[in-house]
Amino acid sequence: MKKLLFDKVKEALFSVLPVTLIVILLNFTSLINLSTTEVVVFSVSAVFLILGIGFFTLGADVAMTPMGEHAGAGLTKSRNMKVLLFVCFIMGLLITIAEPDLTVLANQVGSSMIILFVGLGVGLFLVLSVLKIVLKKDLASMLIYFYMVLFALALILVAVNAENMKLLPLSFDSGGVTTGPITVPFLMALGVGIATTVGGRNVSENSFGLVAMCSVGPILAVLLLSLMSGGDISAPNVENYLMAGNIWGALGHTLLTTAKDVTIALGMVVVFFFIINFLFLKLPKKKLLQIGIGTVFTYVGLVVFLTAVHVGFMPVGFKMGQELASASKVWVIAVAFLLGLLVVLAEPAVHVLNKQVEEITNGTVSKKAMMIALSTGVGLSICLSIVRIIFGFSVLYYLIPGYLISLGLSFFVPKIYTAIAFDSGGVASGPLTSTFILPFAIGACVAMQGDILADAFGIVAMVAMTPLITIQMLGFTAISKKRLSEKLAMKRILGEDDGQIIRFL
Repeated sequence: MKKLLFDKVKEALFSVLPVTLIVILLNFTSLINLSTTEVVVFSVSAVFLILGIGFFTLGADVAMTPMGEHAGAGLTKSRNMKVLLFVCFIMGLLITIAEPDLTVLANQVGSSMIILFVGLGVGLFLVLSVLKIVLKKDLASMLIYFYMVLFALALILVAVNAENMKLLPLSFDSGGVTTGPITVPFLMALGVGIATTVGGRNVSENSFGLVAMCSVGPILAVLLLSLMSGGDISAPNVENYLMAGNIWGALGHTLLTTAKDVTIALGMVVVFFFIINFLFLKLPKKKLLQIGIGTVFTYVGLVVFLTAVHVGFMPVGFKMGQELASASKVWVIAVAFLLGLLVVLAEPAVHVLNKQVEEITNGTVSKKAMMIALSTGVGLSICLSIVRIIFGFSVLYYLIPGYLISLGLSFFVPKIYTAIAFDSGGVASGPLTSTFILPFAIGACVAMQGDILADAFGIVAMVAMTPLITIQMLGFTAISKKRLSEKLAMKRILGEDDGQIIRFL
């Protein structure tokens, strides 16, 4: 266990170090001016961030993933569809209500109703996702249908009340923050467990899609909330993003609050799992002990990680965005792109996704290829979001063409790439995005005197969208490599000259 933990911490070190160095190096330029206290708090937070990611990823491997796989496989084997769907709905609701990412977003806009509506949306779409796996339905077709409904509802919202248009970015952001560090490992493993038990052809392809579907439900739910009442949503108080004068007091308060939130989050998941185990799964005590130990690692990792990003990364992200935007629009765009390339490396759930993708596809989709595609996509998304803040246009000008392109690509690439791509979109927009990148965008928006709800929000949605395109492009690469190898093999067999091969290609 010690060696595994050391390996996880070392992996986390290489993930977090680039972002940390970029911030510190920028402080030596005239672009940003962090105080000594801010630099020290940020640096110490980065150390705890590394430890938190290390503990969390180990806990996900030992506890969260096995819990999801056993729950999915065991309930599917019982062949009681009503029980399976009921358990999935309750689990989706409970996990989402307790998801720290969602709590962060809801607190920033002062609306607790968002949490309830998003929880119901995830629960419902988790049921639809399970039905997709059991009935072996095509993921791309379902996503096309639901995204058409989603954008139709968004246009209705604007038509009914143009003032509510500023709530659109928040609605789309809710889909990204829902699939956070607690939800992702469990949902992905649940899909694997159900798909493996159901069997049939294309088990690998059928394993993915739960995260993708569960990202749609929250968007529809918040759009409906906006149509109904606006949900008493208000722009966040800028003072909440400033570094506290009393660091120790802020650290203690954040640590206690985070520990309470994570206790509720993991507690509901673990208790519900043990109830399922007692009624249906009947796992041996040794396996339950392993899950218990893994849960402790997950708990410690999440508390340390979330405390670090709240205390050190959120205020520094806000100040960076504010000072860079005040100094130069070109520089704030360039730094946004660079941060996007690097920040995805530090998202805990990304490592879980990449590992599981490589295992399920037997190395066809490597962790390295996934990380390059994700980093490129997130870099572009944050860069484009800052451009939107500068010019002040609606996020729909990005989202509608972006989703049309990504859904269109699904007709031309292997289906497994589509499933992985739509899952990765939700995974990339994790806690570091909502507590570092979103404050960065809010800081830039404040400096440019924009509307925070209308302009700064929406960046999480962009982070969730662009990987859909970049990862599906991996599918084109895979097809091209396969065709090239086939042509070269044909050349060797038929003895064709290079000119003939080039014309054939």
